[in-house]
Amino acid sequence: MDEKDKLRVLIPHWIEHNQEHAREFDQWAQTAPEVSNDIQEAAKAMEQVNQSLEIALKKLGGPLSRDQYHQHEHQEME
Repeated sequence: MDEKDKLRVLIPHWIEHNQEHAREFDQWAQTAPEVSNDIQEAAKAMEQVNQSLEIALKKLGGPLSRDQYHQHEHQEME
């Protein structure tokens, strides 16, 4: 697998991970009103990061399916 294909596997993972963090940011923002806006801004920034990652992924040809990056032959055990 070349470096571009590795990115096509990694980027979707990064996007999902960032989405999880953004949801967590929103939950925590409700617990401290004095910093709520700052934390919500961080969540918005995470969304912007994901938009950039989506663009990069599209330019690379989209995500690789599991079948595409798992193409080696399985040998039968004797």
